[in-house]
Amino acid sequence: MAEVVTGAMGTLLPKLADLLTEEYNLQRGVRGEIMFLKAEMESMETALLKISQAPIDEPPDIQVRLWAKAVRELSYDLEDNIDKFMVRIEAGEQDKSHSFKGFIDKSLSLLTKGKIRHKIGIDIKDIKSRIKEISERRDRYKVDSVPVAKTTRQTLDTLRLSALYKKATELVGTDEKRFEVVKMLMEGDEVSKKLLRVVSIVGFGGLGKTTLANAVYNKLKVQVDITSKKRHFDCTAFVSVSLNPNMERIFKSLLHQLDKQKYENINEATWGELQLIEEIRTFLADKRYLIVIDDIWDKGVWENIKYALIDSEHGSRVITTTRILDVAQQAGGIYRLKPLSDVHSRKLFYQRIYETTDKSPPNELVEVSQNILKRCGGVPLAILTIGSLLSSKKGRSHTHEHWSKVYKSMGSGLDNSHDDVKNMRRILSVSYSDLPPHLKTCLLHLSWYPEDYEIETEQLIWKWVGEGFLKKEQGRSLYEVGEGYFEELINKSLLEPVKFDHVNKVSSCHVHDMVHDLITSLSNEENFLTTVGCQQPMDLPCKSRRLSIQTNIKEVANWLPTMSLSHVRSLTVSGSAFCLLPTLECFPVLRTLDFTDCKQVDNNHWKDICSLFHLRYLSLKGTSITKIPREIGNLKFLQVLDIRSTNIQEELPSTFIQLTQLLLVHMINSIAGAVPRWMCSLSTLFSLSITLETLGEEDLHVLGSLPSLSELYIQVKKSTQGRDRLVVGSDYPFPCLTRFSVKSHTMELRFAEGGMQNLQTLCLNFYDVDTLIQFDDFTLGLEKLSSLGHIKVMFNEKHEKISTVTNAMKKEIDINRNKPNLTVEVRSEIQEKVRVALYVELSAMAFIKGVKKLGH
Repeated sequence: MAEVVTGAMGTLLPKLADLLTEEYNLQRGVRGEIMFLKAEMESMETALLKISQAPIDEPPDIQVRLWAKAVRELSYDLEDNIDKFMVRIEAGEQDKSHSFKGFIDKSLSLLTKGKIRHKIGIDIKDIKSRIKEISERRDRYKVDSVPVAKTTRQTLDTLRLSALYKKATELVGTDEKRFEVVKMLMEGDEVSKKLLRVVSIVGFGGLGKTTLANAVYNKLKVQVDITSKKRHFDCTAFVSVSLNPNMERIFKSLLHQLDKQKYENINEATWGELQLIEEIRTFLADKRYLIVIDDIWDKGVWENIKYALIDSEHGSRVITTTRILDVAQQAGGIYRLKPLSDVHSRKLFYQRIYETTDKSPPNELVEVSQNILKRCGGVPLAILTIGSLLSSKKGRSHTHEHWSKVYKSMGSGLDNSHDDVKNMRRILSVSYSDLPPHLKTCLLHLSWYPEDYEIETEQLIWKWVGEGFLKKEQGRSLYEVGEGYFEELINKSLLEPVKFDHVNKVSSCHVHDMVHDLITSLSNEENFLTTVGCQQPMDLPCKSRRLSIQTNIKEVANWLPTMSLSHVRSLTVSGSAFCLLPTLECFPVLRTLDFTDCKQVDNNHWKDICSLFHLRYLSLKGTSITKIPREIGNLKFLQVLDIRSTNIQEELPSTFIQLTQLLLVHMINSIAGAVPRWMCSLSTLFSLSITLETLGEEDLHVLGSLPSLSELYIQVKKSTQGRDRLVVGSDYPFPCLTRFSVKSHTMELRFAEGGMQNLQTLCLNFYDVDTLIQFDDFTLGLEKLSSLGHIKVMFNEKHEKISTVTNAMKKEIDINRNKPNLTVEVRSEIQEKVRVALYVELSAMAFIKGVKKLGH
């Protein structure tokens, strides 16, 4: 949840409530202490949320910030103590033996529990004394009276004015974009030209939205009609909304610009918002107007403004700018503002540095300047800011050493002593400041990924689940909540889509380098995440909560054991760093563990892994693991298990049944047996990927009875020649399944009434067509899937009978009342292997490149 703002409060408070239940049988005095703690922590959570609303460039007093940090640390410590207590109590209740040894063990367990309960009482009293001390400091620093600082309107308005009145030399690359927007506004048939038309310029902070809107505005407002010799527009206005709008002030500014003489004294009027809207509508009723509404942050604000913009069919035009995609979509035609090209980036950069168009850096600075521009990513604000740092009028020498120093600083937070850097940080950080606490936490988590790294959406969301960032919502799974968070960050232009799947969902994304620089800086300030890179100084904060080891430095082997790792909740280790990792016993409260592609991880490491009782997320994808031991049942809080691409040789142990909180299990290419019957008891399982030797009725019976299963991917190794298709009907209902994917030689299944009635997406991947068409009557029963919206079919080779198969499917789709979309893709197995290998290689190169940047 909102960890960066409120520490562990989101998960701590429910646990305090749980401790008050009879299950834990705490002494009356201890229960009273817990009630006190719960009330105090709830009050402190409210204060923390209030403090968090201050903008980055206007933080609260240093004493208030220190108080907030102490409260967050206290919440972590208390939750760690409670977790240890709960695990030790519950571990003693697992032995259900009725033997004499079981009786002795149970007796000893009761004695142990008494000691544990006594220990938690002592710990809580210690926490209580710390809370009292913190509460006294809270009163002393008047934390509750700290005003909720809004984003500095004056500062941002000043920055916006600078965008409106930029020098001509700083409008590099604007002409082409201005032409495109003017074309969207003005072209069309005679009927559409008379209607009100809105174009919304959308993009993240610093991309030049206001500059472009102003360029279009200045061009159109002076255009003259060839026939009448009059200007195209009767009146014009340019108003800025900003993050915390005063609607009356905005409407008065609009009226004053529309007619300065008539509304000369409008600011002195006492009209309310509704009266001002009515006045604007009356004034615009018989006029052709051009209005720019700059920097809209909220759909509701646009709705209010839209009421004033009457469409009297005189050909009026409106331009809006926003960082929020939803706002742009609601306003009208979308113009997605793209970064500057490489050519325009260089031109703008050199003009800012040398203040002339006919000068470029000497040869020894060309390469470093290219590196700087790549990191700026075509964002005019970033280019101008870095250019100002290197500007000749600053009195600094144009040396390779100095330029390299500036370039390296871009990856770890720029020097804020420079005014231009402060301004750029304000513009970028306003998007961060506007986020609710839970999205701030999710965004800061992205600082773990290196620059230029392509982030897979699904993997990212499940990581958020394991980290505990997602808040349960009625009627939605945790993954669906995470999808909502992800879409909000995309919508606010803080994440950039890279790839889309066949249903037009973002399947991978990218963090712009300038946004990455901002969140890396913030993450470091908050001790949110610590990354040990190739050449970084190893200065792990005393209470680092997240640790990513991405280095092969030998000194790490001696360094890590000397550090305090008892507070680390998340650990990610790159392949080259694993051999240097100390025993996992150093991480007693670890929640997430990611060993992806660490080949050195093998069966010998299971003992340490299975001792991590608090583990929620475990990725062993691409490791050398070949079996899963019975001890995995110890990980009773485990929610996500990813063992894809590992070569598991044995069946899953029956102790898997103890993993009662599992949401995701990925084990494609890992297990070749049947689906075990005990899997029916995994009532929370949301997503399952599994490889089977063959698919049989017993497998369907188990999978179809899983009550929460929403996503299922099955890979079937052997074809089912000579066997009738299995019918998925009311006997195998799959009650919650929305996405189903099958990769096989044949299509083993046929759909009937009552089965998979909530299925929305069906993906079919066939090895070869010859085996597929063994059935004389190729019917799938697609018309029976009443909720189906998308079907994707992949063939791994070209075949003359592909059209026969697809035509048969189209006939069934045509009579499906939902009329699902069909996508067909043909690619050879060899091409697929090359594609996957290339993707893995490019991803690895991007990751290594990012790690090297971190090292600088």
